Amino acid sequence: MMIFGLSTMTEVKNNRLRLVLASSSAYRKALLEKLVSDFETASPQFDETLTTNESVKAAVGRLAQGKAQSLNNRFANSLIIGSDQLAYCDGQILGKPGNHQNATQQLLSVSGKEVIFYTGLCLLNTQTGQAQVSVETFHVGFRQLDEAEIDRYLKKDQPYDCAGSFKCESAGISLFRYMRGDDPNTLVGLPLIRLCEMLRQEGYALS
Repeated sequence: MMIFGLSTMTEVKNNRLRLVLASSSAYRKALLEKLVSDFETASPQFDETLTTNESVKAAVGRLAQGKAQSLNNRFANSLIIGSDQLAYCDGQILGKPGNHQNATQQLLSVSGKEVIFYTGLCLLNTQTGQAQVSVETFHVGFRQLDEAEIDRYLKKDQPYDCAGSFKCESAGISLFRYMRGDDPNTLVGLPLIRLCEMLRQEGYALS
């Protein structure tokens, strides 16, 4: 875990600061709804291109913060949540497969191996300009998978918009030998335990 620029406790009244999720992801929206019902969503306008020689941890932290800051001018007096995730295996970043063929190749490539998911999280207070940024990790060990099993799984879950080509909250759990990490929500794309800590740091009451 890495934490950058932790703000000091800010006295914030919930009726003054809006909560904004800087994401168009249905998965992240559903996760945030576990905590709060009153929030807005907005698609960030940010270049997500990775830079040369940038580490995976540094990249997801930068991308999460960039997404949040890209909405700074649109949402005054708000707490903006930015998040980004990269999956990493054998020195390669695993992107979203997009289709059945790519997902098949991706799952064959991670068969019997461990994939590390790095999830960047940023909470930006647009009233003070302070940003809290953290990078959470989650480890997933895959069983030895054959192509027939992969084909059956993909037809069931169709996880073509998911990095790693699986949905752990669905039948994707059947592909694993183990899952290791502090917060299973991190694997889906939004570390809720860390987010709760950040919101409390801003004086945002969750209950």
